[in-house]
Amino acid sequence: MADMKQPYDICIRGGGIVGHTLALLLARERLHVGLVTQPARSNAADVRAYALNASSKALLESVRCWPDVQHASAVTDMQVWGDDQGAVQFSAAELAVPALTWIVDVPVLEDLLHDALRFQPQIEVLDSAQPATLTVVCEGKASRTRAELGVEFDVTRYPQHAIAARLQCEKPHGQVARQWFTVGEILAFLPLDGPQGNTVAMVWSAQAERAPELLASSAADFCAELEKISQHSLGTLQLVSDRASWPLQNAQASRWIGSLAPGQSWALAGDAAHTVHPLAGQGLNLGLGDVAELVRVLHARAYWRSVGDVKLLRQYERARRTEVGTTALAMDGLQRLFSQKGGSWQALRNWGMKGFDLSGPAKMRAARYAMGL
Repeated sequence: MADMKQPYDICIRGGGIVGHTLALLLARERLHVGLVTQPARSNAADVRAYALNASSKALLESVRCWPDVQHASAVTDMQVWGDDQGAVQFSAAELAVPALTWIVDVPVLEDLLHDALRFQPQIEVLDSAQPATLTVVCEGKASRTRAELGVEFDVTRYPQHAIAARLQCEKPHGQVARQWFTVGEILAFLPLDGPQGNTVAMVWSAQAERAPELLASSAADFCAELEKISQHSLGTLQLVSDRASWPLQNAQASRWIGSLAPGQSWALAGDAAHTVHPLAGQGLNLGLGDVAELVRVLHARAYWRSVGDVKLLRQYERARRTEVGTTALAMDGLQRLFSQKGGSWQALRNWGMKGFDLSGPAKMRAARYAMGL
């Protein structure tokens, strides 16, 4: 463990997936890292699952924290339906890749990352923040430290709440991720439990005004509504978890880096720096992209540069603001397009879906970009 009397090279505030991954990678650079963990979650079952792309998979494999096939289910096909016969399909076989994405069980990944800390003497788990040459804030979208730093968080709230749960399906999912766009709402079924599984992680971006009703409805009524929207593609559905819900937003910090005191700097990463609509499952991929870029910049620095060198950190900020901004703009545009009511809007978006599905190279480029390739 790092000597408590020594200053830390880096103090990471936030012990989620982004914070843990960053700590493990920086420790490999022989930096003294303090990791301030967040309070434990409640005893309620965690229903979260993330779609992680090839870049995120490689990053987690590099710290030996990629889950087994039962907890990181490969998606070989993706089917997306509009609200008037529009459809887009993606296939791993067409792209000559093993999977389009992987659906990862969040509690399992968090346990792997937590256990990995035991094998890194360069990392010290802290109860509170300590002075460091560089402080990296990974506290999530409600970051207290970001507010204390006076950083504005430009938030656009969507008229939707995400509702997440686990479903057991009559039919096996076949490693297919399915998504349905309806007017103002988006429903996704993400395959779990490996290639032969018949359990899915459900994420429903529902209209905010009817979210309380959906959360309070009986399991039978809730599943009946899901079966209707999903066109009975997986047969009879059974709710096998509690339902979780949270408001949706698009947000980006006005500044990602800055100075704390002479010889001390700060940087934001993950949801503390940005959030996007979950319709393409890019949230955690963007956060892990922050990790990869920050580690790359620090690894490549000249020997005489401190890890808190603001000129160095600006490279990280410029690269990530561009990447996140591009993705956020695309997600926001799609969300707004499918929220528009009226026959002309419906015809336009479904015509666009059909055209995109037949676009060949453009469709392939978009798929490879989403996959982190």
